Amino acid sequence: MNNDIVIRGLLLWGSVNMTAISGKKLVEDARKAHSLSHVCTAALGRLLMQTAMMSVQLKSEMDNLTVIFDGDGAAGRFVAVGHSGGVVKGYTDRPSAELPLNENGKLDVSGVVGKNGEMRVIRDLSLKEPYVGRCAITDGEIANDFANYFVVSEQQPSLVYLGVRVDPATGEVRAASGLMLQPLPFCPDSDLAALENKAGEITKLTRMLEDGMTLEEALEKLLGELDLEITETAEPVFKCDCSREKIESALISLGREELEDMIEKDGKAELVCRFCGSKYDFTGEELNALLKEAKGSGSKDER
Repeated sequence: MNNDIVIRGLLLWGSVNMTAISGKKLVEDARKAHSLSHVCTAALGRLLMQTAMMSVQLKSEMDNLTVIFDGDGAAGRFVAVGHSGGVVKGYTDRPSAELPLNENGKLDVSGVVGKNGEMRVIRDLSLKEPYVGRCAITDGEIANDFANYFVVSEQQPSLVYLGVRVDPATGEVRAASGLMLQPLPFCPDSDLAALENKAGEITKLTRMLEDGMTLEEALEKLLGELDLEITETAEPVFKCDCSREKIESALISLGREELEDMIEKDGKAELVCRFCGSKYDFTGEELNALLKEAKGSGSKDER
C-alpha cells in the first residue's frame, strides 16, 4: 500500500505557500532500484522528495525539471528528474558509497554530496530554451542548499526541511518527509517571524511520521495554528520512463561504426538505465537489425 502523498496549501491567511511530502515508499523504491548505501539512501531520498515537491507545480505533462548536485563528495554527482504530479527518478554516481556517522551521530549526507561544487536546476517548460538556475553548494545537506538556491537564483526566500530515517541494521527506509514554506511578496514581517519560530519544530516531521502519524495529522499539529488550508494533493512516485524502444533509439544514434564495433567485439550488448537500474539485453541478431536501421536512416558518422 502506498501512503506517500504531496500536500499543497496555504498558511497565515494565504500569505505563505506550503508544500509537504511523505515519501517513505518513494525513497525505499529508489534504495532498492540502486542498492543504495545507508547514507546514499538519505541523500538521494532528500533530493528526490524535494524534486517531487517542486514538480507538482509543473503545469504540463510535457514539462520537467532536472536537479544536479555536482559536488566533491564520496558518491559523486546526484541527479534527479521530476515530471508533473510528483513523478521522479534519480541516481548517484557511486550508490554504494558509505561513510561513518558524523559528529552528531547522524548519516553524513554532506560527506557523500560534498561541501564544494555546484547545484543546477533545469526547468524545461516546453519553451524554446530551458531555464537554468545555478549556485554554489552551501553544505551538501540538500535542504539548506535548496533554501540558498531559491534565494540566490529565484529571489524566493524559503524554509526547506528534508528528512530520511533509515534502519541501522537493514538500511530500509523507516520514514521520509519534506516541507517547503515560501512566503508570498505581500507576506508581512509578523508572519515571517511566526514561520521562523516554527523552524525548530518542523524538524520533528519525519519522526512524527515514523511514530505513526499521517502527513495530514503531523501538519495539523505543527502548523494548524497558522491557519493551515490544504488546497491540493498528489501521489509522488519513483518511476522511470525508460523503455526498450528508447534504448534501441539510443543504440541507433551511436552510428554505424560503434554498432559494428560492438557486434564484432562482444556479439551482444547489455545496457543499464542509470535512473532506475533496469537492464536491457540485445543479442547479436538484434544488434544487426539495429545496424541496418542505422544505415538506412543515415547515422551520424555517415553524414
